[in-house]
Amino acid sequence: MAPCSLKIEPVIEILTHLVGFQTITNGPNLDMIDWVQGFLNDAGFAVTRIPSPCGTKAGLLAKYGSGDGGVLYSAHSDVVPVAGQEWSGDPFILRPDGDRLIGRGTTDMKGFLACVLATAKRLNTSPPDRPFMIALSWDEEIGCRGIPHMVDQIIPVLGQPDLVIVGEPTEMQLCIGHKGKAAYKAICTGEAGHSALAPQFKNALHDAAEVIIALQTVQANVATQGPRDDAYDIAYSTIHAGKMSGGVALNIVPEHAEVDFEIRFLAADDPEYILTQIATKAPKTVRIEKQNAYPGFMIDPSNEMCAHVTQFLDAKTPIKVAFGTEAGFFAELGLDTVVCGPGSMTQDGHQPDEGIALAQLSKCVEFIAQLS
Repeated sequence: MAPCSLKIEPVIEILTHLVGFQTITNGPNLDMIDWVQGFLNDAGFAVTRIPSPCGTKAGLLAKYGSGDGGVLYSAHSDVVPVAGQEWSGDPFILRPDGDRLIGRGTTDMKGFLACVLATAKRLNTSPPDRPFMIALSWDEEIGCRGIPHMVDQIIPVLGQPDLVIVGEPTEMQLCIGHKGKAAYKAICTGEAGHSALAPQFKNALHDAAEVIIALQTVQANVATQGPRDDAYDIAYSTIHAGKMSGGVALNIVPEHAEVDFEIRFLAADDPEYILTQIATKAPKTVRIEKQNAYPGFMIDPSNEMCAHVTQFLDAKTPIKVAFGTEAGFFAELGLDTVVCGPGSMTQDGHQPDEGIALAQLSKCVEFIAQLS
């Protein structure tokens, strides 16, 4: 499809619909999926719907054109909760604010999806030279839980794309890497007893405290001896204890305690090796269970697809980001993958009064038109 100027009004109209669907992560998204599926069917796409195991949500794989090649645009349908945040208006009603649009998901990442859908709607009158494809997942925000149920169907359903664009907010800069994440729960078991006789019983919270000390010890080793990548704010893999719970009353020795922790690892690092180090230093009776994980992502900046994408962007220097995306799942299929989308994660991601600049949407829709 030849480069052309695409007005922003269709993007705003589509984004208004998308923001109106309250697809809060770990909740249902079927109303939004129904709408997007109908939209794409009307635009001439072949759409494959992939239900979640629980049946309350779904994802989509859609294609315009035939054969291999082309670009696959990847987005997620879920948004983070608004509970406890102070919004100046209804988070699920898109509203203008100067040169910005305010609403939950505008930046992360329904703004990108609106740009993709606005372009998709025009394909019947301006057909692309190569296939135009879309992947829309669920529950990305809680550990990329939806895409693992979709990834094995991507090539059989869509063919082999030349390039995957994961449209997470990078302010329309080319992102070539991010850390992976693995989340765990350490389960500690003790013995209940009267606190007046506490030394006679095993206190589960004591084991939990030793788990946290183990996390700190291994973190110190990783920081000084592990792989490094100075493109990140924190140049090494990180280990973080986010929650500890246990006990029922002050006068009862706790018989159960839990520590929730995560490893955010460089693509060059091995989270299983880090976990083994933690388990070796933690009490032997502690049981560690993996909760969820997603892979790290890295593409060689000398890859020809990076140069191809960069020619359509204002910023020519690639970046790496602190947050995770679904890009690693596509890369593990052997697909050339980059992250690039409108909006600022630092300014707007997961924030009250989340918004996106109209200029960012304009840049994105032009980028897609030129790339397709």
